[in-house]
Amino acid sequence: MAQRGGVGLPGVSGPVTAQYQADATRILAAAATDTDGYAALTYLCDRIGNRNSGTPQLNAAVQWGAELMKKAGLQNVTIQPAMVPHWVRGKESASIVSPGLNGVPRKLRMLGLGMSVGTPAGGITAEVLFLHDYAELDALPADGAKGKIVVFDPGWHGYGVGTSYRTNGASRAAAKGAVAVLVRSATGLALQAPHTGRLVYDEKAPKIPSAAISVEDAGLIGRLAKDGPVTVHLEMEAHQEADVKSGNVYGDLVGSEHPEDVVVLGGHIDSWDVGQGAQDDGGGIMATFEAVSLLHKLGLKPKRTIRVVFWVNEENGGRGGDAYPVLLGAAAVAKHVAAIEMDGGAEKPLGMGYGTFGMRMGPPKPGAPPQSMTPPGFDLTKLTEPQQASFALLQQIAALLGPIGADKVFPGGGGEDIGPIVAMGVPSLSPHTVGEHYFDWHHSEADTLDKVDLEDFRKNIGMLAVTSFVLADTKETLVGEKLAKE
Repeated sequence: MAQRGGVGLPGVSGPVTAQYQADATRILAAAATDTDGYAALTYLCDRIGNRNSGTPQLNAAVQWGAELMKKAGLQNVTIQPAMVPHWVRGKESASIVSPGLNGVPRKLRMLGLGMSVGTPAGGITAEVLFLHDYAELDALPADGAKGKIVVFDPGWHGYGVGTSYRTNGASRAAAKGAVAVLVRSATGLALQAPHTGRLVYDEKAPKIPSAAISVEDAGLIGRLAKDGPVTVHLEMEAHQEADVKSGNVYGDLVGSEHPEDVVVLGGHIDSWDVGQGAQDDGGGIMATFEAVSLLHKLGLKPKRTIRVVFWVNEENGGRGGDAYPVLLGAAAVAKHVAAIEMDGGAEKPLGMGYGTFGMRMGPPKPGAPPQSMTPPGFDLTKLTEPQQASFALLQQIAALLGPIGADKVFPGGGGEDIGPIVAMGVPSLSPHTVGEHYFDWHHSEADTLDKVDLEDFRKNIGMLAVTSFVLADTKETLVGEKLAKE
């Protein structure tokens, strides 16, 4: 997940700024009036819809993406095969059935968490154990949650905290004897809209069903639990089916002098099975695509190749990101000079984030705290000289983006799809946006086309096009950092 907001380094004019000023002005002007990118996003959202891994909709989007790239004039259009998981939600429901509600069940707004197992036929009816955090869970005896449905409501303290309970809560509660878990949705907005997302089971603990509930319903359960026992009935048909063949899609704007050297940018073409996957990550793949397409339309051909990729299965497996370097080969990956992932929504851009700076790679271990791309107390002066030079180069590029207000460089940038090649030493970047509403919408039924503002979308296209073009053309390059997987 891309970073948002924060304090960035300002753009600083320099030789690179002067060299590319005219090209950047042309690019930003074209992006400001572009209609093709939003038209493609509209088709993806309205005609194909959400694109959960393993579904016909996802593979329809993959084939459409390949045709889109060919029609745009990109070369070497390729579908990289990847087997993806096929998790099926099925029918699901939850309700409070406590006698204290005058005998009338109270329906809960819920969404099963991705990769969850289902309940037994007929569901689970059990008393709730309401907890605010892991500290309260850890304070219980070994069987302190035996036979209970644990409800986690940590409040809203940012996405990292919320996803920790969504990702690891089921296994941690199961280790204490819980039979199911309900988690407050990882959002700060209370509109009775649950938000799904991936959970990861610890193989050392029993697999129990887990679902997200709305902010309001989590609060309701908490209030009722203060007055006495609360009983919930949960039914979920969630199950895993056989893996399905799918694939990444990529196309190239081939470099004029060093076509073997690549600046790669993109996002993920899959989404969850709710909403339209507009901000997460339709806006990302369409903004990166249109950025490359726009350069082609303008007749701008950088010295190095610019490649746009629609990676597959980011939401619940990362199979596309894993397949990309394997199918290309280590030698080809070593020729990648930069990787940009846009997976944080297409809100108003502030600039680009760069670098890993010791970030761990690989999925978090169950119970581990959320990872951060930006280390505490970041100090530019303590970086190596090559890293400082990279920031200086990006600040010169950022100076070209002043007209759209995206003239900052932030420490920390990357994403799950580019994670495997970043670990191999490819420099990583990602857009930073204002992030005002992204977590209000993503992973929910509200993630629809109308949430993507046309003007903000165009600014993202411009920022991506200018940044990728300069990185692919200038003689200067960024440095990466090889990372060891845990």
